[in-house]
Amino acid sequence: MSRSDAPRGMRTDIQGLRAIAVGMVVLYHLRHSFMPGGFAGVDVFFVISGFLITTHLVQRVPTSSGDLFAFWGRRIRRLLPASLVVLAVTLVAVRLFAPATQWTTSALDARAAALYVVNWALARQAVDYLAKENDPTAFQHFWSLSVEEQFYFFWPILIAVVALLARRAQVRQRTALVVALGAVAALSFAYSVQQTASDPSAAYFVTPTRVWELAAGGLLALWTTRAAAGTARPGGDVLRAVGSWVGLGLLAFTAAAYSGATPFPSWQAGVPVLGAVLLILTAPAAGDRATPGPLLALRPVQWLGDVSYSVYLWHWPLVVVGGYVLDREFRLADLAVILAATLVLAYLTERYVERPFRHPRAASFPRATYAAAAAAMAVVVGLATMQVSAAANADEAARNDLQQAIAQGGPCFGAAALDDDADCQAVPFDEVVPAPALAATDKSAAYREVGGKDCWSYTPTFPSRRCGFGPRPDDAERSIALVGNSHAGHWLPALQPLAREHNWHVDTFLASQCALSDVLQKFETRAHAGACRDWVDRTVEAVIDRDVDLVVMSNRVSVGALDHTFAESLPLYAAGYRTVLERFRAAGIPVLVLRDTPAPRDLVPTCIAENEDDYAACDGTRARWLPADPVTDAVAGLPDGGSPVELVDLTDHICEADVCHAVTGGVVTYFDGSHLTATFAHTLAPYLDPLLVRLLR
Repeated sequence: MSRSDAPRGMRTDIQGLRAIAVGMVVLYHLRHSFMPGGFAGVDVFFVISGFLITTHLVQRVPTSSGDLFAFWGRRIRRLLPASLVVLAVTLVAVRLFAPATQWTTSALDARAAALYVVNWALARQAVDYLAKENDPTAFQHFWSLSVEEQFYFFWPILIAVVALLARRAQVRQRTALVVALGAVAALSFAYSVQQTASDPSAAYFVTPTRVWELAAGGLLALWTTRAAAGTARPGGDVLRAVGSWVGLGLLAFTAAAYSGATPFPSWQAGVPVLGAVLLILTAPAAGDRATPGPLLALRPVQWLGDVSYSVYLWHWPLVVVGGYVLDREFRLADLAVILAATLVLAYLTERYVERPFRHPRAASFPRATYAAAAAAMAVVVGLATMQVSAAANADEAARNDLQQAIAQGGPCFGAAALDDDADCQAVPFDEVVPAPALAATDKSAAYREVGGKDCWSYTPTFPSRRCGFGPRPDDAERSIALVGNSHAGHWLPALQPLAREHNWHVDTFLASQCALSDVLQKFETRAHAGACRDWVDRTVEAVIDRDVDLVVMSNRVSVGALDHTFAESLPLYAAGYRTVLERFRAAGIPVLVLRDTPAPRDLVPTCIAENEDDYAACDGTRARWLPADPVTDAVAGLPDGGSPVELVDLTDHICEADVCHAVTGGVVTYFDGSHLTATFAHTLAPYLDPLLVRLLR
């Protein structure tokens, strides 16, 4: 995304390529259907950056720490002023226009973006099933800038070390660089293919899976430049014309044929990378009518290339913040306004922020560059930290209100408000608990670390996880195993008060998204599907080995069975549940199966925060929210005899006859789009109590 020093002035073909790249990304983010593969514009930027930076470095190979600091100082002046301005302005905009539920996550992403490590933060979030359901923040596009900044740090060091070793070994410097950069590219490419196959969500963001794309530009720089300067134009006119049009065609193919379902980056990223390499290699000239050169040299295209960095910085915050402001699906007119605002802000930023810091006189003050960069980064990090702190203080106050509300309880608190004999009034917004921002984090204790680890099994390998709650097993009168995926986990707050009251010990065996059914479930890769099924088998065996007195089981079916449609998958899930239940019965363990709970699918706390005056707008119909649960067929199909397996449906204590509420009895019902808040689940404990007591007898 950055502007870099070109070998001899500014090349119109590279400026045009920048315009293509940023156009792909912007159209993709405005509406995916405009350009479903437009996200690959980032990969084009990577090639350009690798080419220009390596060209600069091989012309002036760093030979001292002073050279390295001078190089990094130029990168700071090119990149940080505009990015930090956008970060600061966006932080303020989020605070003004975004719902309170977005303040903390946005500030955390902004802080990571200011430190150029947000790509790693997003990679960690990518393996968290619940984090995937969150709305993206206005700072997530900084992931690619983080990759580039990390590349700019280690790449000159690599080139300097290789050049030094080549001199000492009396090896041609260019040969040594080709070998070293080629080795880095090969290793990164292999890692990219492997990681995309095993953990694609995280692989999209992490630096090692992307370095080969920047290195491809670097190898191209070694091919097309001589040590002194200049750019070679290999091949004849016909060859260059064909190569340039093929390169442009590869980018067009990527933009149209790729989509979010394309495994990426892996080898698929090679298509846009090759397209960018061909366009740079053939260097279509502005006056060469047989190439795309005249198109790339058009004044509007060149202007867009000039402001492409600022366009990239501004467009995504405007999309996200615009969504908060409008609070509706974007119309074409809305998208046109966002695009126009992006271009205007990009022009102003390039003219009054980027350009002054690119002036040669700025290079005369290297210490001032670093001092100013540190100060500016500290301002943004400080703003983000203040936002996090303010949100934490608000959460603490909301937590006190919540504890007071729980202590007071009453016949109209939470699920009790739906009892047949209840006569309860609607609760004003300012008395709803937890407050929306706190509700988004009001999760069961299974989400907090227990004994130095969390209680969830995740992709890619689904390792076994067990957490214990309540009295020690040896001191408890009965033991319960809570098993399933996240829709089993949200029942833990209902079990914990009962465990304290009756002296029961509760062990959790929980996985993120993977349902406890003996069926291959559709995940990002077949390896993930196999790992989930292995977890199911190990978990059933582990529960049986624990010799528990009762199994409490619940699951959400959020994905289909592998190689089947969702509708075709339901009987397969039912058969898989039946297999699991029969194994528990064979071991003599009774099972209480909790039918899956209604799921709004929209982020409930965010909706409530956006509709304070009428939070009932976040309600939904029971028919729409209540999912099909194949476990009902599984239980119905079990043969008579053996340990009891009981199916319990508590939907009547979560929804009214026709309507399910976002707020029930003054309590926010869901902490996201499907999971019960810990507070509301706690209010369901009285309805579980007699069932558990009877089965444990």
